Amino acid sequence: MNRRAAAAIVAICVSIKMRRRKKRSIWVKDWIKRRAQLGAYNQLLTELKNEDPECFKNFLRMTHDDFQYLCNKISPAIKKQDTNMRLAISVEERLAITLRFLPSGDSYRSLPYQFRVPQQTISKIIPECCDAIYRCLKPDYMEVPSSEECWEKNSEDFKNKWNFPNALGALDGKHVVIKVPQHSGNVYYNYKGTFSIALMALVDANYKFIYTDIGCEGRISDQICTLCHYS
Repeated sequence: MNRRAAAAIVAICVSIKMRRRKKRSIWVKDWIKRRAQLGAYNQLLTELKNEDPECFKNFLRMTHDDFQYLCNKISPAIKKQDTNMRLAISVEERLAITLRFLPSGDSYRSLPYQFRVPQQTISKIIPECCDAIYRCLKPDYMEVPSSEECWEKNSEDFKNKWNFPNALGALDGKHVVIKVPQHSGNVYYNYKGTFSIALMALVDANYKFIYTDIGCEGRISDQICTLCHYS
C-alpha cells in the first residue's frame, strides 16, 4: 500500500469517527442565560426591597439591612472572580439562594427555576455558603466562654434575670427529621419513629447560643444531660 492510499484510509476513518460523535449538549440553557434579567434575585428581590420590605423579610427571613450585613461578613470567604467566559454569581445572590433554601424546604431541584441557576451549581453554593456563615459569625455570636470570669458572669445573669442561681447555661436537645441516607440501616431511626439527627444547644441567660453540637445519629437519645461532656 502506498502512502497516498494509507493517507486516504486514515482520512476516511477520521471522517467516520467525527460523524459518529454525539452532539454536545448546550453548555448553558437559554432560560438560565436570562438570570440577570428574570432571576428571583435580580427581579423579585429587587422589587421587594424597593416596594415591600416586609415581604422581603418574609422571603429570606431577615431584613434587607441584615441581609447586607451578612453579605459583607461572608464576602471574603465566598466571592468568586469573573472570567472571560462568564460573570461569577454574586455574593448577594449566593446568600439569597442559601437563605431561601434553609427555612423554606425548597429543594435543589426547585431552586433553579426560581433563581435560574443550574442545580449542580446550587448544590455547591449552599454548603459553601453555610460553612462561611458559621466560620465568619462564630467568633462574634457563638463564642464559648473561655475564662472563669465569663462563666461567673453567665451565672450572675441567670440569677439576676431569671432568679435561677448557680446556672451556667440552659441546655437542651432536639431531633431534626431528615431523609434517611442510603445504606444507613437504622442508625438514624429514633424512638419517635422517624429518621433524624440530634441537635444539642447551650444558651446563656439572654438566649444567645454559646455552644452547639449537630449531627449525632437519631438512634442516640436526646437526653442531652446524660450524654454530653458538660454533665
